[in-house]
Amino acid sequence: MDKPKTDPASGSGSKKQRSIWSLTLMAVAMFGFAFALVPLYDVFCDITGINGKTADTQAAASERVDTSREITVEFVSYINPGVQWTFEPEITQLVVNPGQTHTITYRAKNLSGQSTVGQAVPSVSPGMGARYLNKIECFCFNRQPLAGGETASLPLVFYVDPELPDDINTLTLAYTLYNAQPDAPAQTQ
Repeated sequence: MDKPKTDPASGSGSKKQRSIWSLTLMAVAMFGFAFALVPLYDVFCDITGINGKTADTQAAASERVDTSREITVEFVSYINPGVQWTFEPEITQLVVNPGQTHTITYRAKNLSGQSTVGQAVPSVSPGMGARYLNKIECFCFNRQPLAGGETASLPLVFYVDPELPDDINTLTLAYTLYNAQPDAPAQTQ
């Protein structure tokens, strides 16, 4: 008995259609995953403190000071390219006891001949230390308008949480100054 012969082309149409649908579904899934990565990354960083983002809200003063421990806090500033300002801390390092409130000042000067608005964005290194550096008052909470040639003193009131892990002895607080003009091109972080 001979087996009936099948046309090889007859089954390939449904295979092609299944492949097209599979590839389309994979493309949509990859797009959705890529779209969700930014908010997922932000949530992950908020939970773990890995990327050094600090809280963007005002903290209450600490009620407990740990005088048995000293932490070195370093202050750094960066200026995004195209921003015509000087921007730097008045001191670059401070030794503190966890829980003790301190005030330092950053100085900013608009070097351009026109009014501009700056916004400082903080980050802390090591990233795990970000959740333990608490800002009671910070110029980073608001945009900073300066007229051409104007200088400003920008206060920072902070404390290091006494719950800072024992293996962290130095925190570096870095601010990057961006142009925050309403008509300025969007800056990426």
